[in-house]
Amino acid sequence: MLVTPKTMMDFFRKSEGIWFTQRTVHHFDTVTDESGESKLYVGVVPPEDERVQSICADQGIKADQARGGASFMWQAHEDTGEPNPEQAAVLVDIPDDETGRSGKLLRNQGYIEKIPVICRYWFGADGILTIDTEYDQNQGQERCWFLTDDFRVRVSTVRTLNGVYLMTYCSERRLVSPQDLEHMVQHNLARSS
Repeated sequence: MLVTPKTMMDFFRKSEGIWFTQRTVHHFDTVTDESGESKLYVGVVPPEDERVQSICADQGIKADQARGGASFMWQAHEDTGEPNPEQAAVLVDIPDDETGRSGKLLRNQGYIEKIPVICRYWFGADGILTIDTEYDQNQGQERCWFLTDDFRVRVSTVRTLNGVYLMTYCSERRLVSPQDLEHMVQHNLARSS
């Protein structure tokens, strides 16, 4: 049974690992095609981590309000080296209340504009996470949900003063290490005999 996350830290924990992303991007003002495949590395960051403390200080928010966070790094799918730390972000969870179903996300740098930013998030009753971000010149909205524990969907839009600029659809599946794959094979062989 799929258990959908209802708090941001649950979402981060469920997302931890490496994901293969297939991305389709629709630009409404150019013919640029940024569709493609990439890897997304997600790691949970505890509240006492110095990155959480620093991001809270930069945004003028008391660090004791943070429940923790997550680090995200992107890499082209065919790239086999270490991910580039310049293509990374750290998000810090500041929930509105004890339920953790809504709150603020502090980012050390935004996805659209590379500036520190504060986002609003909430979880719907259906388990869909919505994140709204106000930048200096743009607005972004991202929605994300799990279809299984190892497959999730992300949809985002970017709006400028002139209207919708782009829409992105991503399907993401968790990458399985060779050791995990061998363990699953052995487990299924044992079940079938």
